[in-house]
Amino acid sequence: GLFDVCHMGEFVLKGPEALDLIQKITVNDASKLEVWQAQYSAMCLENGGIIDDLLVYRGPDHYMLVVNGSNVEKDLAWVLKQAEAFDVEVDDRSEATALLAIQGPKASVIVQGLTDTNLDDIGYYRFALGSVAGVEGVISRTGYTGEDGFELYIPADRAMELWDALMAAGEGEGLIATGLGCRDSLRLEMGYALYGNDLDENHNPLESGLGWITKMDKGDFIGRA
Repeated sequence: GLFDVCHMGEFVLKGPEALDLIQKITVNDASKLEVWQAQYSAMCLENGGIIDDLLVYRGPDHYMLVVNGSNVEKDLAWVLKQAEAFDVEVDDRSEATALLAIQGPKASVIVQGLTDTNLDDIGYYRFALGSVAGVEGVISRTGYTGEDGFELYIPADRAMELWDALMAAGEGEGLIATGLGCRDSLRLEMGYALYGNDLDENHNPLESGLGWITKMDKGDFIGRA
C-alpha cells in the first residue's frame, strides 16, 4: 500500500545543544542514537501527560523530530518554549516537506527499482539520503503498519511526481493507494498507539502502555515495540 502522510510535521534541530534539548523534552534516551538512526519517543508535560508521540532522527549535523499532523502547532510552540534555554536552532519544515509511506512485503522490491541506494543496507529504524525516481530525500525504513516498508521525506513540490512514479512501478506488484482508515486497522493489529485515542495529555506514558520506550536502549532497534 502507498499512503499519503504529508500531514505529519517535521522540525529540524541544529546547534551545539540540540541533543540537550531533545533529552529534556523527550522520554527516550536520544544519546543512544547513532547517525542515520531513528527512535520512537514521546514529549510530556511537567505532570507527565503526553503532549505527543514522535520519531527522533539523528543526521550527521542535525536532528529531525517528526510529530503528528494534528499536533504540529501545539508541538512547535512547546519545543520553541523549551528551546529558549538552549543554544539550538529550531526550523519548522512541515509545510516544505512531503511524506509518502510505502508499506508491505513488496515495498522493498518496488522502491529498489527506482533508486540506486542499496535498501538492504538500511536496517529497521535506520535511514539514508538518496534519490527515488529522481526525487532527492530521506529514505527511512520505518512505518506505522507493522509491515516492512519505507517512509520517504521529500520536497513538498515533488510529492505528486514521486507518488505517480511509485504507483506506476508497483502496478505489477499489486500496489494500491491506501488511506488512513486502512492504516488505523493495521496499527491496531500491530498494537501501535494513536495520539488522541490511546495517548493524550491526561495520561502519562506508563498509563498509556509506553513505559517500554525508555528501556529500548541497546542494539540496533530503538523504536516501537
